[in-house]
Amino acid sequence: MVKKPFVVKTRIAPSPTGDFHIGQMRTVLYNYAYAKKMGGVFLLRIEDTDRTRYVLGVEDRIMDTIMDFGLPWDEGVRVGGEYGPYTQSQRLDIYKKYALELVEKGFAYYCFCSKERIDELRKAQQEVHMPTTKYDKRCLTLSEEQVTKNLAQGVPYVIRLNVPKDQVIKFRDEIIGDLEFPSRDLDDQVLLKSDGFPTYHLAVVVDDYLMKVTHILRGVDWLPSTPKHVLLYKAFGWDLPIFAHLPNLKEVDERKKMSKRRGSAFAFEFLKEGYLSEALVNFLMFLGWNPGGDKEIYSLEEFTAEFSLERVQKTDLVSLDRDKLLWMNGHYIRQLSDADLYDKISSWAKKWAGDLYIGNSDRDYIIKVLSLIKDRMKLLSDFIELSSYFFTTPQVEISMVSSYSRANWSKILGGFSKIFTGVDIKGWNKETLEKVSHNFIEEEKYTNKEAFMTLRVAVTGSQATPPLFDVIELLGKDIVLSRINTLVMQNSI
Repeated sequence: MVKKPFVVKTRIAPSPTGDFHIGQMRTVLYNYAYAKKMGGVFLLRIEDTDRTRYVLGVEDRIMDTIMDFGLPWDEGVRVGGEYGPYTQSQRLDIYKKYALELVEKGFAYYCFCSKERIDELRKAQQEVHMPTTKYDKRCLTLSEEQVTKNLAQGVPYVIRLNVPKDQVIKFRDEIIGDLEFPSRDLDDQVLLKSDGFPTYHLAVVVDDYLMKVTHILRGVDWLPSTPKHVLLYKAFGWDLPIFAHLPNLKEVDERKKMSKRRGSAFAFEFLKEGYLSEALVNFLMFLGWNPGGDKEIYSLEEFTAEFSLERVQKTDLVSLDRDKLLWMNGHYIRQLSDADLYDKISSWAKKWAGDLYIGNSDRDYIIKVLSLIKDRMKLLSDFIELSSYFFTTPQVEISMVSSYSRANWSKILGGFSKIFTGVDIKGWNKETLEKVSHNFIEEEKYTNKEAFMTLRVAVTGSQATPPLFDVIELLGKDIVLSRINTLVMQNSI
């Protein structure tokens, strides 16, 4: 018999109880990169056994977001494969079969205790300040006859893991190292619930084994669950997969795992804000991994080639530096051609901002606008604020217009109106406009600041813009004169 070659397989297993956290997307990236580097398979499975917290529609949103980040999977939901179905709610008979196998082997047992008794037991243990509450194994002592009778009478039950006493559970983590956990610290975990659904612990072990997953890369917050999983693997007589627990994320100035209260935390929210997926992926690479050099800009292909578990940090928390992410996103925006940036903004606007000006304006005109504002953009959404006066007439505060001029501001604007009217439409370019404007202010003895800032605010409604005559050239003669003359007329009324 020819032995099949060993194939590395990693997996990501979203639970549709809420949107994907940005930290989970980092875990997706590391699983993706490791599988690709090793010439293996990246699998996606949906773990939807927590029916009380199930959120309708979030499953598709999670998968869409993973695809938006450019991290497609090779096997699983939407893709298929030989080890499906890949949605846990469609595998209930499989879990029951394996739970009953554990009962037959003595590694698990039926528990008929009511919810009320479990609540009372937990309360009593809390009152004596037990560090953790645990089931007292009462139903493990039931006779075989009593168990058979309860089952025949339809008494509701769960199946619990029979955690052995006074054992040391040992396993190796590829990032943290060799680990030991005393079995006395573990509860007799429920494996199969009374509604026939498995708990996470049974389902994840059964599925990872049956789907041939070789490497478990997940957040370090799952580490306390790993000893239970090790017990299950050994109870079934299965070889352990390779475990690697990744550091969680925190805010720069915090000591706890990051939460929603400090800003965007869900992966899709970063896309909605206007971050490029390429920049986000590049940023996520460094949240736990260190290449050992000064290089910061990596393509996905470069990261995949260099990624290794040996260079993942041995720590519980790594900082998510939002300022660094913003800088990196601005870098990626500036590297795009104006046409490519148009395509990025167009796609972003259609999905998140209702098209904005994109759908109602000439593509070439927008690309010219982008050529002027791109260097000031850090987010795709900055396009809205930075470009608005190119598409709509700004609301100009007279107090802002007048704040720069020692003389009558309307006189300055009237002078600009006169010289701009005299510029032929064919000569309406920044070189000509700048020349006649400088001649005008020299003749009138205005300072550059008072004249040009008054003009800038009048035309754009803003005190900070790209080079003034680039803006005026692009806006065109009719619009510039209309905006100047409207303000002059308002002042004369």
